[in-house]
Amino acid sequence: MADGKSLRIVHCLRAPVGGVFRHVEDLVRHQAAAGHAVGLVCAAGSATGHEAQRLDDLAGDLALGVHRVPMGRSIGPRDLVAAARLWRRLSPLRPDILHGHGAKGGTFARLVGQALRAGGIPVARLYSPHGGSLHFAPASLEGRVYFAVERALERLTESLVFVSRFEEAAYRAKVGAPRCRSSLIYNGVSAAEFEPVAADPDAADFVCVGEMRDLKGTDLVIEAVARLRAAGRPVTAALIGPGTERARYEALARERGLQGVVTFGESQPIRRALARGRTVLVPSRAESLPYVVLETIAAARPLIATAVGGIPEIFAAEAGRLIAPGAVEPLADAMAAALDDPTGHQDRAVRLAAAIRPTFSSAAMAGSMEALYRSLVAQRTATVPDPTSSLPVTSRNR
Repeated sequence: MADGKSLRIVHCLRAPVGGVFRHVEDLVRHQAAAGHAVGLVCAAGSATGHEAQRLDDLAGDLALGVHRVPMGRSIGPRDLVAAARLWRRLSPLRPDILHGHGAKGGTFARLVGQALRAGGIPVARLYSPHGGSLHFAPASLEGRVYFAVERALERLTESLVFVSRFEEAAYRAKVGAPRCRSSLIYNGVSAAEFEPVAADPDAADFVCVGEMRDLKGTDLVIEAVARLRAAGRPVTAALIGPGTERARYEALARERGLQGVVTFGESQPIRRALARGRTVLVPSRAESLPYVVLETIAAARPLIATAVGGIPEIFAAEAGRLIAPGAVEPLADAMAAALDDPTGHQDRAVRLAAAIRPTFSSAAMAGSMEALYRSLVAQRTATVPDPTSSLPVTSRNR
């Protein structure tokens, strides 16, 4: 441990799924390996199947434990009761750092952190949006509400942590210029993940990995496959991942006559999933800095992705290869091009893997995060807010 003192760190997120969980998982493993005591807060019942197994596997690195509390997707009055319950659990742990991830995790981390500080524990509170509420349109009712809450919670925040320049710009445009400290720390993948992954012998032509929802473009994959087959291309695709709307996508595939052509699979280890297609699709309508893009590129798998969020920052000089989001035609055209020139697409995948390696490293990400944590701990004082001005906390509902 470069700086000597072990830190007590608690990460808070709503659901341990997808890229946000991957981000937290990497931080936990690096921080535990560095000798820090780490804990995790998540919503009760939010992890199933492969994600539940990942959470169980992570438990050995969580010296401060896993704390599950009721935590719905939207902000509501019940969150105050859940926050009080969490405060009672975290108070004896006396964390140095409380780091919230995503809109709900960030809300809990800062409200509970305020209560901890009122009780004499000078915890540093950090918030990483990971897209989250920033996906809302500024003119929408949801957007106005969420952005007002984000603005108010800045007063309870020692530092914001953005994972891409796009995310930082979106925050400034929708919430306002941060009135607290902010940092940019890119997501990263491990050195082992830069080992190439070969497609399975029976792989589909295309695979889309991740949560099945319109925001991720699941519907566009189905429609693009239907368009290509109507044009005489015998294309196949595999959709792999969780999602409460899976039945709707299965129905759409049946309506388009794609039974057995578009297959649906449960969540599985990412490198196994990437091998289920010859080309990976990330047709998202919105993103922050998606891990699936980093994982795919590191594995030297051919990739078709949209020019949204921080994806152009990953592709850098190759960003011109990205397609427009939200439309079937550019996706279908890119898929046809991949079918026509598989060797060229594979060669470009290998070059891109080499290009991102210096910047998008999980070790660099964890090192930058620890440096930020330590600077915040060094700056804090023994003085904490007056308890009468803090969030009221109830001792009921254990």
